[in-house]
Formats: sequence, C-alpha cells, structure tokens
Amino acid sequence: MKFGLSQPMRRVEDPRLLRGDGRYTDDVSLPGQSWGVVLRSPYAHAAIRSIDTAPALAVPGVLGVFTGEDLRAAGLGDVPCVIPLKSRDGSPRTETPHPALAVGRVRHVGDAVAFVVGETLQAARDGAEALAVDYEELPSVTDLARAHEANAPLVWDTAKGNLCFDWETGDRAETERLFTQAAHVTKLTVVNNRIVVASVEARAAVAEYDAASGRFTLHANTQGSWQVKDMLAQHVFKLPAETFRVITPDVGGGFGMKLFLYPEHVMVCFAARALGRPVKWASDRTEAFLCDTHGRDNITTGELALDRDGRFLALRTRTLANMGAYLSNYAPFIPTGAGSKVLPSVYGFRSVYVNVLGLLTNTTPVDAYRGAGRPEANYVVERLIDAAAREMKIDRVELRKRNMVPPSAMPWKTPTGATYDSGDFTSVLDAGLKKIDWSGFPQRRQEAARRGKRRGIGLAYYLEATGGAPTERAEIRFAEDGMVDVLVGTQSTGQGHETAYIMLTAHELGVPTGKIRVVQGDSDEIPTGGGTGGARSLYSEGQAILATTATVIEKGRRAAGEALEVAPADIVFEGGAFSVVGTDRRIGIIDLALTQRKKAAAGQDATTLDAAEVAEIKAHTFPNGCHIAEVEIDPATGALDVVRYIVCDDVGHAINPLIVRGQVHGGVAQGIGQAVLEHTVYDPGNGQLVSGSFMDYGIPRADDLPDIDVDLLEIPCETNPLGVKGAGEAGAVGSPPAVINAVVDALAEDGVKHVDMPVTPERLWRTIAAAKAA
Repeated sequence: MKFGLSQPMRRVEDPRLLRGDGRYTDDVSLPGQSWGVVLRSPYAHAAIRSIDTAPALAVPGVLGVFTGEDLRAAGLGDVPCVIPLKSRDGSPRTETPHPALAVGRVRHVGDAVAFVVGETLQAARDGAEALAVDYEELPSVTDLARAHEANAPLVWDTAKGNLCFDWETGDRAETERLFTQAAHVTKLTVVNNRIVVASVEARAAVAEYDAASGRFTLHANTQGSWQVKDMLAQHVFKLPAETFRVITPDVGGGFGMKLFLYPEHVMVCFAARALGRPVKWASDRTEAFLCDTHGRDNITTGELALDRDGRFLALRTRTLANMGAYLSNYAPFIPTGAGSKVLPSVYGFRSVYVNVLGLLTNTTPVDAYRGAGRPEANYVVERLIDAAAREMKIDRVELRKRNMVPPSAMPWKTPTGATYDSGDFTSVLDAGLKKIDWSGFPQRRQEAARRGKRRGIGLAYYLEATGGAPTERAEIRFAEDGMVDVLVGTQSTGQGHETAYIMLTAHELGVPTGKIRVVQGDSDEIPTGGGTGGARSLYSEGQAILATTATVIEKGRRAAGEALEVAPADIVFEGGAFSVVGTDRRIGIIDLALTQRKKAAAGQDATTLDAAEVAEIKAHTFPNGCHIAEVEIDPATGALDVVRYIVCDDVGHAINPLIVRGQVHGGVAQGIGQAVLEHTVYDPGNGQLVSGSFMDYGIPRADDLPDIDVDLLEIPCETNPLGVKGAGEAGAVGSPPAVINAVVDALAEDGVKHVDMPVTPERLWRTIAAAKAA
C-alpha cells in the first residue's frame, strides 16, 4: 500500500456548511407535514393512574393524541437493549422493557407519557398542555452511590437492590495471588461524573408513511441509518426490514449519543401511519437534557499491586455503573466489554480482574459518549499510577516507563484478551516530556508562586481501542455528470469524513478531488453500513474503499482493453488513465467509465466500472499517546486555569494531519469540560434534574481552553492496509486524568492527595480548606 496521503488538505465540506447550505433534519419539511410534541413526566418515579386525552383532542388544530396503551394495542414492541450480558453467576441481566410511551409507570423526569400531533407546532404544544394525567408519585433514587443500599427505592421490582448485572472478567484467583505477594498496594476510589452530551444540533425526526406500499420513510439525525432501521423493523414494529427507509442528512455532532434508536423515532412513524400524513418532531434544549442519553457516571475503586522495585503485578477494579432508568441500546457494554478492553493500557500487568455492577436509577438512560468506557478505564489507571508514585516515592515518569510494554514485545496480548499490534510507548512519552519542557517545570512553578498561584503539571498516557461493526461496505459509481460517487456505510457527524474519503479515492483512482463526491446516510441507496462509532470510520470504511477501488481498476483494465482493442494484459493504469504498454494510446478513467456506460445503455456488451465491495474488519486498532497539562490555581478562590496543554499522539498513518489535529482538539476540549466544568446534578429528594440548562450546566467556552498543541508520531498499524489507527475519540480519553493529575500536583503542598471531577472553584476551595484543616 502506498503511504503518500499525509497532506493537510482543508475540509471540502466546510465551504458548503459555512455558507449555510447544509441540510439538517430540522430543515426537512414535507408536504402536508404536521407537528408532534411529547408530554413528559414531571416526576422521577410515579404510577400513571389515568390519562384523559379528551381535553387535548378538543384543542383546535390537534390531529391526534397517542399513549403507551395505543402503541401496545397496535402490537408495537419496546425500544431494545441489544447487549445480552450475563452476570458472573451465569444469570442474564435484568430486562427493563422500554416502551416508546410509558405504560403504567414513569421512571425518570422526562420519561415520555403521550405524543400530541397538531396542524402546527403551537397547536401540538397547546394540546400537550391540555392533557390531564393523574400520577401517583413514588419514591425515587437518583444517587448512584445510594442505589445499591438495602433501603433504596426500587426502579424495577425485578431488580433487587437495583442491580441489573454483576459482571466480571479476568483471572480473579491469579490477581488475588499476586496481590498477596505485593510489596505495596495503592487503592483509590474515583468518580467519573455524569455528562450531558449537548451536541450543537439537537435530535429531530420526520416520518412519512406510504399506505400503498406500506413503507415508512424516517428522516433522522443518526450516526448510522441502518442500525435505526433494523431496530425499528425487528424489535418495535415487527415488520420486514425493507418496510423502512431511514435517511440521515447532515448531522451537527453526535459523540455516540446519536447512535441509538429513540422513542421519538417510534412515535413519529406510528403517528404518520395512524394519521396518514407526515409528522415532525424536533427537540428543544430542555428535552435534550432530559431525554438524550447521558454519558459516564461511574464510581470505581481501583487497586494496584506493585513489587518492591515498582513493577506492576496486578490490577483489580470494582465499578458501580449507572444505567439510568432503562437499558439503552448498547448501555451494558460500555462499562464492561468496552472499558475492560483497555484497562491494562500500555503497561505490562501480569493479571487484571474487573468487576462491574450495573445499577438502575430514576435518571435518564446512560450509553456511549465519546470514548465509551475507555476514558473511564484510562482515568482510574492513570490516577492510580500517580498515587502509587507518591506513596512509594518513585518519580511518576520513571514509574510509567518502568512498566510500559516495549516495542520488542509486540504483538502483545493483554490479561483482558486484547492484542496490541504496534506501539512505541516510551518514545511517545519522551516526545511529550520534551515538548512540554518537563525538566523546566520547577522554574515555572516558582514563578507562579511569586504571583500567589499554585502551579501543577499532570501527565497521562492513554491507550484507546477502536470498535464497531465487523464489516463495512463501499460502492463507487461513475455518474452521468462526470462525477465519481463514493457511497459509504459510515455517517459523518462533523469529523471530516468527506475529505478523508475523497483523498483516499483520489489517491487510488488518480481522479481530481473536485470530481469526487461522497454519498451517505440513505438506507435505500446504500444497502448496508456499520455507521459511525468507536472511532471506526477511516480504518473500516478505508479498507472498503481500497477494496472497491481495486475492483474498479481491475474492471477498468478489461474495459480499456475493449475500448482500445487490445488484451487486458497490455493495459497499465497510472495517473488516472489506462494506457497501452509501449504506446501513447490512453484513456482517462472517467471518460472510459462514461463510454462504457453509454455502450451498456445502448444494449452493447460492455464492462462498466461501477463496483461495490464489503471489507471484513479482522482487527481493531489501538491509538495511544501522551497528554500533559499544566494548571494554575488561586488558593484564595479555587479558580483554576489550564495554562498549557500538549499531546503527542500515535494514531498510525495520518491520512490528513489537519483533520486529525482538529479531532484531537475537540476531544481534549470535551475532556477538559468533564474535568473542570461539567456536572449533571439530580435533586436527591425528588429526582429533578437540577442542571437542566446551560444556565446550570457548564460546558467549556473558548476562554476556558488553552492552545492545544498536538504532535503526531506515526507508528503505522500492522493490521490494516492503510496503517491507520482511530483518532476520533483519543483526545477525550487522555485529557481528564492529565488535568486531574495536574490539579493534585498543584495542591500537593497543601496535603491534597485526590480530588474528584469536576474541579470547580468551589470544590477546589473546599478541598484546600479541608486539607489545611487536617
């Protein structure tokens, strides 16, 4: 494979989007369209005694009111959880049936109770306000730490102690044996705070139903049309998959949250069929806080066993993972299989044991959020290493280097079953230390002290594992207008996919980038696709594009032989043209494709160049890197500034370094947001979402972030022909522990050994005061 693609090409999609020419789901308006509004529960837990729809139906302009009983009477199934997890005793996880509209009971504030459709949005809103629902409020539990207590209210009567699953992986006996041999054990409990995803574009859905064909068309901002289509058909409506067409237009941010089938997708489809006209629903920001899946929300106790020389022997963790009130589509996998896969990180542990308790609470469901289990795993490991270094009085850099897996050990199989194909962790770490001028930090700390500030430096080395569907498809069509269409099974949500795929196709086919366009998101036009999630897009879709372009070229040789009247063996392809060996006779690939298309259309025998291939994704990738943060804290107020931030990343071959750096910048911004600002808070008394708007929930603005300096150290992946490793989630994996390690370093002179995220000024001020008092 040729590695000549590392060019910082500006994103081709940006001019269209910056001009306002993007087309998002809320831009979709269909003839005869009506509007839907969801009536949501004001209670965290309540029995529904009755719903009187008559007042709503009497509102002028209201076309229909639908409840959970209506959906059940029509035979609709529930929004599924598709992860068949088993507890360590062999019992299956608890089922949490999730109808699109609640039946009999609501289990979190924002739970959907009824769907009102009106001629106008205002009519639907008025109808929703007129609905009369009689609730009987029940006790609720929203605090993860309390959910498993003996006297905690039950979210589901079938889940005793609110325990959904008790899962394990790793060699428990060997881990315990190594702990008994350890010269030192470090133990630390960390909180991974719950995150509201807050994508710029809120969710929306528009559905229409064709009675003649019996087909639904759903326009929705997803991270993969095919997953939503299949779940709608198989699990909810129980109809053949071809009954549904799902179209995803431009998407303004996903971060995992838009992967899933949501109740609103079901509601608009059901209402469109019932009313015989298109139905549109668009979330407002309050709804987004209440009903988009949240991220993280774990409490993990980690223990690290070391020998007298500071060599890592074993690691064991016990995690309480908040699942919310219902199991979202992939929720149980995130803290279990996804997180444990990278728990050993880049270190040579002899054994690892993981225990995860999935707990139900009266809160919004939790599922994948950028990194999806891997940030949580890396966070506990990197915090443990810093704590162990302080306890054993070993330099934290030296402790990491002493335990890193060397390049000579590759491929390296970890105690949790992953196999790393490549990596030079100490070289990447050294590059980061040099870039930040680690040795010069004491002088910078002294200068900050003269200004009355506490300055700290924090290091985190992360390892990430990409994931996703086991196959991916690409198709290339030579269109009549002279363009080359590349149909892909992934879905861009702002990452720059169009640019990357165009670069790859242009490189292989020798076609100008301006002659290539990417087509995505239509489940009718593109029959299969794995969607986007787990930083899978380039390494999976890239392999499919390589396979497809190879087929195009092979077909082109035969077609050129036909057109130039020579044997295919005498045809060579180079620079976007087929030529006869030893002559100046040649034909460009686009001209050839159009010529062959015309012949075929006229009924002549002709080899056309259009092709489609499905690539089998045989191995995932393991991007890794070094994050280093410097922070300054005002001890009088607790105010914190992240003053320096560097990243040295190994993401394999960077097809477009400009896009990779942008992806890392975005991930670091979200990681700093979690570490410093973002905090989802429920009232423990009544289960209300206290941080239910941007007035109460902090996300980072530009002045909260430093310049983020990113260097790329390309150590090509050995398991895919492009040599790429996923980069989309990496920034969010390494940044939280780097920032918190820096904060603890800054406050070490005050006796602070740990502080949980988010490190708001109030929390830091109280931490400093408590440490001084102690």
